[in-house]
Order: sequence, then C-alpha cells, then structure tokens
Amino acid sequence: MSKNTKPYLSIIAASRNDNHGEDMLKRMRMFINGLIEQCNKYQLRTELIIVEWNPPAETEPLHQVLPKPKTADFLTLKYIVVPPELHYRYRFSKQIPLYQMIAKNVGIRRAEGEFVLCTNVDLLFSDKLFEFLSAQKLDKNSYYRANRCDVPASIKEEWTLKQQFEFCENNKLRVLGKNPLYSNMIDWPKWAFEKKFIALTLNYLVGFKYTFYDPVAVTFIKLDSNACGDFTLMHKDTWTKIEGYPELDLYSIHIDTLGIAAAAALGYKQVSLPSEACTYHIDHYNGWEALAPLERMHFVHNKPSIGFDVVADASKYIMKHKTTLGFNKPNWGFADVELQQITFNSPE
Repeated sequence: MSKNTKPYLSIIAASRNDNHGEDMLKRMRMFINGLIEQCNKYQLRTELIIVEWNPPAETEPLHQVLPKPKTADFLTLKYIVVPPELHYRYRFSKQIPLYQMIAKNVGIRRAEGEFVLCTNVDLLFSDKLFEFLSAQKLDKNSYYRANRCDVPASIKEEWTLKQQFEFCENNKLRVLGKNPLYSNMIDWPKWAFEKKFIALTLNYLVGFKYTFYDPVAVTFIKLDSNACGDFTLMHKDTWTKIEGYPELDLYSIHIDTLGIAAAAALGYKQVSLPSEACTYHIDHYNGWEALAPLERMHFVHNKPSIGFDVVADASKYIMKHKTTLGFNKPNWGFADVELQQITFNSPE
C-alpha cells in the first residue's frame, strides 16, 4: 500500500476468541486471508477494523492468532480492544458476551475510510462484489446492501480462494437478502411494482391491516433488511448522521434493521446489489438462520432481544417524520474513551 494515503473503504467487524459457533478461528482466518488477497487483486486501499469486545482471559488475543497483512499488501488491519470492565457496565453482560452492534459503533467512530462497510467475521466476498467496490464509484447519497449466501462449514481453509468460491457457488444452503417481491433475482413483470399491486400485497400479507396505500408501510417493507448485519455500506458521514446503530442493552438481532431504516428515513437511497455481487457466509450450528423455530425461542429466552414488531413501528415512525432514532448519547461508540489499538501494515 502506498504511504500517506487514507483508505477508500473501512470494513468493520466484531469478534472475540471464544469459539462462537465452532471453528471460529478457521472462519476468521478465511475472512482475513480472503480480504488480503482481494484487496491486492483489485488494488483497493482498505482498512479492516476488528473490534475485539470483552476478550476472554483464558484465550489468546485475536491479533496474536489471526493472519497479518504484509508490507506490500493493500489491506491495513486494526484491532480495537473493548475491555471487560466496559462490557460489564451492561445489564445483560453475563448473558451476552459480545454486544455486536455497539462494537461496530466503536469501529465506525474510528474508521478512516471514506466509505464504511459493517459486516461479520465469517464471510467471503464474491469477486463480483469486490470488483464493484474497487471501481470506487460509490454514491455518498446511497446505502448499499448485498445478498448473503450461506454455505456449508465443510469449506476447506487450505483451498485457494478460487476453489472456495467454486464450492460456495455449488453448495448454497440458503440465500438471504432483498424481499422476493423486489428481488433482482426474479424477473417480475412491471405491473408487479405498481403502487396498487404493492398495496394489495401488503394488505394480504398483514391481514388487511392497511386499507389504503400507505407509502411509509411500502417503504418499510422494501427495506433490504434480511441479514443486513452482514453487509451494510454507507459513507462515513451517513453513519455519523444516523449515529450508528442504536446502543441497546440487548442481543443484536433486528438492531441491524434499525441502521438501514435510519438511513432511509433521512432520504438516502437503497441500492441492492446484483445477486452475483454477494457475500458467502460460512454456516455454523448456532447461527440464527440455522436454528429450528423452537430453538430460536430458547435462544432469545437466554439472550434478551428486541422484537421485530417494535423495530417495525420505530422504523416506520422515523420514516414518516424523516428523523433519526435519537437514541444514542453523543459519545456513542465509546468516542470519549481511549481504547487499545493494535495495527498491522499501517500506511503511516
């Protein structure tokens, strides 16, 4: 990476060395190695910020066990450590060892890239997705979403990235992304996007709750919210205006939806990328989508979380009033706290 240059893209993820979902280190190694290779291939100046939240005392810190970029690489890797004493300020700190969305806020506040992508540590980005990012033609007035394709955990770390991609394409377990009514994966006729058809569909889906065309309800249902925590990309200024994710003392499920709802409420345009420009998520046993319905009930019983009904109502409210959630304090993301930072391959 050339010196004295800021990255075009900051990628934010959160983790800790607790073997969450099994084979966690393998999944993280694949994530980092994939990014190093793709940043070099497409010559995209990128910083990867991994927020290490509440690191366990009994395991090694992540920066000691995960791959590191070399001097010539286009990727800078930063670890920002949120210590246990900050974690234990929260009511449910024993039930929730990692506050994922608050951790991502820590990274957002400290990101140096022009655009900031919030994602997770067990993903590979397709070449079409990275090709799109490397064109450096992102619109400041838009936010971007990409489909997530879940693939089996049997993917091999020792394979080349090309072999890993071939495996992913041939072994998709499920595809998560834009509502099928508006998906670019389906060639729907033009009439399917007419307001009257959308209103009638909404009425059917929600038990005739909407007796007439409600533009706020339509805007909400068009949000590309499914698995949006795995890929939400905005300009750094946009993240600042929406004040990141609401810092709820709850498990992270559905909080990611509030992030894109806040951007939509302020008038930013949603861009859902083509299906081939996707992320590949390495499946794991306790991932939300992998759980059976009753398993999900037990999961949220043990980890207090927000209901989607509350998220939907809050989202539609801010969209109607074109405002932010206004939930976070000015120091969101621990902006006023000096945190340990370990950097590899700094552009200086």
